[in-house]
Amino acid sequence: MSLIQSLKLVLAPPHPAARPFLLASGAGAVIGRLLPWRVTKLLGTASGLFFGFCLYFFRDPERVTPAEANVAVAPADGHIVSIEKVAPPPELDMGDTPVWRIATFLSVLDVHVNRMPVAGTVTRVSYHAGQFLNASLDKASELNERNALRLTLKDGRQLAVVQIAGLIARRILCDAEEGMQYETGERFGLIRFGSRTDLYLPADVAPLVEVGQTMIGGETVMARL
Repeated sequence: MSLIQSLKLVLAPPHPAARPFLLASGAGAVIGRLLPWRVTKLLGTASGLFFGFCLYFFRDPERVTPAEANVAVAPADGHIVSIEKVAPPPELDMGDTPVWRIATFLSVLDVHVNRMPVAGTVTRVSYHAGQFLNASLDKASELNERNALRLTLKDGRQLAVVQIAGLIARRILCDAEEGMQYETGERFGLIRFGSRTDLYLPADVAPLVEVGQTMIGGETVMARL
């Protein structure tokens, strides 16, 4: 990645979900520095640092989705922590036949905007309350708080995307609703702060990526459909 590309990534405008955090921390920074007491100045400095962190964490860079048709792209930035065959989430009613699940872990330094891996229709959205274990652990897919989406492709096949909260994350944002249609790479949600995103491929599709590989949400091809 070139220096210019790196700067564009770091300086990308924030996702709308950042607004309340930026307003609160920005106001705290200004007020804290204006008041004469030492404790308020310390609070103002802390607020300023948090403002900078939010600008970085919520950055939402534009992505170039592959022009190739019939591919599934990464639904999130991060690195792959596991690839294995498991049954789809039971709440999505996709049967119990094992399919390939690709788990991508997002650290607090990754872009946290989630993107649709394929073009299709959202036919099920299911939220499940749970724990906040380290999202890199395999059991996080079953025990952690999560939000699961079932997508139906034009040919009738189905796949799933699951947003999973992590050790620090305490909030899953999802704009997708049942019946909504999306194109490949479109934004549909965000998880803060540190999380995991699982992709369940159709039964007849195998992954093209490997454990440890770094993903770029909306761009990296994970499988051919």
